[in-house]
Amino acid sequence: MKRAQDLTLLGGGAPLDLLVVGGGIAGAGIALEAARAGVRVALVEARDFASGTSSRSSKLVHGGLRYLAQGRIGLTREALHERQALLRDAPGLVTPLRFVLPVRRGDANGRRKLGLGLALYDRLAGQRSRQWHEPQALLAAAPGLQGAGLLGGWSYLDAQVDDARLVMRVLAEAEAHGALLLNHLAVESLQRKGAKVCGASLVDALDGNRFTVEAGCVINATGAWADDLRGSLGAKPVLRPLRGSHLLIPDWRLPVAQAITFYHPEDGRPVYALPWEGATLVGTTDVDHREDLAQEPGITQPEFDYLLGAMQLAFPALALKPADVCATWAGVRPVVASGKKVAPSKEPREHLIVDEQGLITVTGGKLTTFRSTALLALRQAANHVPALQGLVTPAAIFDPTPPGAAQALQGLSPALRERWLARFGARAPAVLACAQAGELQTIAHTGIALAELRWACRAEGVAHLDDLLLRRTRLGLLLPQGGQALLPQWRALVQAELHWDDARWQEECARYQTLIQRCYSLPKT
Repeated sequence: MKRAQDLTLLGGGAPLDLLVVGGGIAGAGIALEAARAGVRVALVEARDFASGTSSRSSKLVHGGLRYLAQGRIGLTREALHERQALLRDAPGLVTPLRFVLPVRRGDANGRRKLGLGLALYDRLAGQRSRQWHEPQALLAAAPGLQGAGLLGGWSYLDAQVDDARLVMRVLAEAEAHGALLLNHLAVESLQRKGAKVCGASLVDALDGNRFTVEAGCVINATGAWADDLRGSLGAKPVLRPLRGSHLLIPDWRLPVAQAITFYHPEDGRPVYALPWEGATLVGTTDVDHREDLAQEPGITQPEFDYLLGAMQLAFPALALKPADVCATWAGVRPVVASGKKVAPSKEPREHLIVDEQGLITVTGGKLTTFRSTALLALRQAANHVPALQGLVTPAAIFDPTPPGAAQALQGLSPALRERWLARFGARAPAVLACAQAGELQTIAHTGIALAELRWACRAEGVAHLDDLLLRRTRLGLLLPQGGQALLPQWRALVQAELHWDDARWQEECARYQTLIQRCYSLPKT
């Protein structure tokens, strides 16, 4: 019902001040700050919210220690500032994570060199977090870690996040400030008055309907797909799409109390194993993505072997095998090409903001810096939207959650109360209100309650089963085979909330199974 109302407002209402194209973290941040500024803003996403890079990242909120090693001090300082803001304003959703860097005899990066780098990292962050640990302490924190030649290791603090839920929290805040948000609504073409972009023709992927919207400014926040929209204006490509792939391994097979990071013996790139949502996340690769961007990416066999091989070398006593991997995923990073013949990991990670005939493209940034990038993009958009002139940085990323929200959740377990306040903010009491008998029980080992599925179906724009299980919740990653064994248990809930008949349910299950096998499982040899 709400989608129909929003489509009516978008297609038949007054011209927009701002149309944001792209429903990942970049677009979500722009929509939030624009709505806070009081302009009439709508965000459209061709697929699902966070369905691109923003649900397929390494789940980290960090300053970027390796960017510091490349001399990108400004980028690191900005990211560390935004990391601290996210830790302050999104507790429970963005959480501190200690990283450990083992040091072995003969390493190119020894104790002194790493210590100096971490000292600078701490100085930019404005606080000391680095610590030196003796070998026994490292082996206690990571059972099975290779002990040969181990001299000890440094640790330091960064943070992690459920990336897709961060996007949904930002979008919820934007909607609360008046933004219109529509997924599965694609831009077919840009509209122009003379040489200036003044709107877009849209097509609804769910029913095929088409309509046109006018806007004082259009912002292209489509990430790795940004060159497609720019290309319709004749602009030359600026991106070098790079793929980062990951493994998820049950924590009982690869137990780590904190993130363990080391340099891969093949190419010297940092790889890591870190605790995430009750499992262990292994990442990441950094390779040119030459496949069609219209197809969802998946891990390749060489990438799988690269990551699993690194863990087998680092944790030889665990005897890890391919069958121990419960899920994989790959995301395409929108990296701005330097034009130089450099390895993928050497390309800069700075954002790009460019105004071309009234189309403002923002791409190439980091998840951590989404707010600061959004504000820069909107200051550029002020040339076309006068109401954005004088835009100031907000005191907090999110509005304070009303005290009554926490009080309304007193009957929940402490873990579930903290989880819901972090992910849903002021809407957490509404999640509880929609729960039916037995729906406050968590599913398997995940910490996700069945009520979260009901709420997502009812209020978070779910159109397909993968929207629900891969992004609104992470059940598709955390459960074997994407949780397909539990689909019969969830069937009645999903069909009732989304008004799917039996034929639609079967169609969605088949679609979901195909997606899991192709993009989230072990690569096919």
